Amino acid sequence: MLEQAATTTTKYATKVYLINIMFAMLKTFSSICLLTLILISLVSITSILLQQHYAAAEGLLQKTHVTLVHANTNNILTNNKNNSTINIKLQKSSLATQKEEQNTAVKSFQEAFCGTNNSTTTSNSNRYVTEHTLPQNCEMPLGIAVDSNAHRVWYVSTKKGVLGSYDLKQNTFDREHIIPDWISREDPVGYSQVWSLKVDDSSSRRQQQRGDGQGGDVWFTDAKQNAIWKFIKSSQSFEIYKIPNNSSSFVTTYPISLEIDPKNNRIFFVGTFSASLWIGDITKMKNGTSDGISQIPIPINGFNGIDPVLITTGSIALDSKNNSVWISVLSYGRKGEIFRYDLTTKSFEIFDLPAELNSPLGMAVDSNSDLWITNVGTSIFYKLNTDSGDIIKFVTSKASARVFGGDNGGQVHGGIDSNISKNAYTLPYWIQEASDGSLWFNEQEGNRIARFDPSNMKLTEYWIPTQNRLWGNCPPSNNTNANGSQKCGIANALQFSITNNNKQIWFTEWSENKIGKLDTRSHLPFSVTTTPQKELTIKRGESKQIKIKITELSSSSATKSSLHMMASGTLTPTGDLGNSTGSFSQEAFSTTADGKSKQVTFTFKPSMNLNPGKYVLMIGAEDEAVTNLRAIEVNLS
Repeated sequence: MLEQAATTTTKYATKVYLINIMFAMLKTFSSICLLTLILISLVSITSILLQQHYAAAEGLLQKTHVTLVHANTNNILTNNKNNSTINIKLQKSSLATQKEEQNTAVKSFQEAFCGTNNSTTTSNSNRYVTEHTLPQNCEMPLGIAVDSNAHRVWYVSTKKGVLGSYDLKQNTFDREHIIPDWISREDPVGYSQVWSLKVDDSSSRRQQQRGDGQGGDVWFTDAKQNAIWKFIKSSQSFEIYKIPNNSSSFVTTYPISLEIDPKNNRIFFVGTFSASLWIGDITKMKNGTSDGISQIPIPINGFNGIDPVLITTGSIALDSKNNSVWISVLSYGRKGEIFRYDLTTKSFEIFDLPAELNSPLGMAVDSNSDLWITNVGTSIFYKLNTDSGDIIKFVTSKASARVFGGDNGGQVHGGIDSNISKNAYTLPYWIQEASDGSLWFNEQEGNRIARFDPSNMKLTEYWIPTQNRLWGNCPPSNNTNANGSQKCGIANALQFSITNNNKQIWFTEWSENKIGKLDTRSHLPFSVTTTPQKELTIKRGESKQIKIKITELSSSSATKSSLHMMASGTLTPTGDLGNSTGSFSQEAFSTTADGKSKQVTFTFKPSMNLNPGKYVLMIGAEDEAVTNLRAIEVNLS
């Protein structure tokens, strides 16, 4: 395949460009760091580096790192799922050299993906997050789902090919179940991504009625084998359902998003490399076959002029109230559309997105039947009013300097460009609505789990205590920041699940061999209020002040902590204010939880270059574990 790619330059360039797209979908320039070394040692394909133009803009090619998360190495580069990358013959090399290179590749893989880094092997914790190291080494957990009725959290090891669970009552791991056919299990550098894992609530309710308390059956995707799996709890057995089509360019459709319709005994799913909605009739699906699975082509005529290989499907969201399925489709950095498939009329409705929102990925339907969407390669998330088509954008805090080896509060050290945090994005990824109406999402590059409450326009972001410097643009390891710490990078929190009572969020740390628990019952140490509270009208070039009151809450710890003021906005894709200016009357201060309030002023002056319209500012503060921001709509004239 590699020799063919070298001679068929047009086809090869197209595929490499798509690899670049998948990288950019999931990683910022801050983590263009790792897999090039692995890929070079495995397949000698250095031309991938030439496609990392966004990394070059930040001067990161000197680090010769590429991060491969969304796309599967073997599927994309070899187009042959049975071809193990470590068995590629390295021409003009001696057997001993080949063995040494293979061992180096395996070691590099383990350091990158197995949580063997000295700084990440510990199960870390802070006031809100507790981590749990998995029972086996190098499990690479991805899909995760809370089974509230059975009081368990399920996860899949993408490397070992096991389905594991954590007992919420006993606070311990249960016996892991071996998935019977997992191609990557015997490949030292192989894995198969399991992006979506769901528990069938209907089977859970039936079991509750019988009094067995086992919870529902577990469904999950298998990217490498182009299949859907089900674990049947009553028989402790697995069934595999093969998707009846594949990608001509990448073999697998790469199933990525799955929803269960328990009332109608159906499942819905989409694949990254397939412009189709797939529907499975559970009553007709048979183990080892494609029976009961039907394909609904998505009308992607709006993407005319774009090479079909560059058009990918993002995810789906089931709207049971309106008997419809939402689908996001994108050509990264070029165009994005949202599709609503009406299950009654069997017809599509298309929502064309503005140019700056050209890469929709995660989606959640709220109680008003509006859609909340994340935009790949930015720090933006937004609400789509499904009646009017109106869109309101929001943004996370800016990427923390801690991701790049800096201090909490923004100071970057070790020769790293001070603008890197300004130009980096946090990458809101998957998004879910909780039963209280709040929206939760994982910030993969921001190394946080976030909650946004539309009722009071409040964004709370919880810091994940593990950081792997191999997954970040970090200073040399012998450099330290002002506190003597060498922490840098991210934990790769790629998926999450919410308990029914909204008290816990469970998430996977894919490269760290851990799952984490966020306890939402822990009180925030401070509150934030603003004046104006929700809306600001201002002209370009005009300066106005926003008054912020930070109140220390007596219910939190009485120890002193340091708060840093924070501001971000939808003026740029990364949340930076761009050419506009904003400054606080006081950037940081120490607190003691005695109920006192602190008044701070934020002076905002929008750039004359901004287009008139609606924007959103996020104003607030952070300590070492949590960020508390308020959204203010800006009417700019």
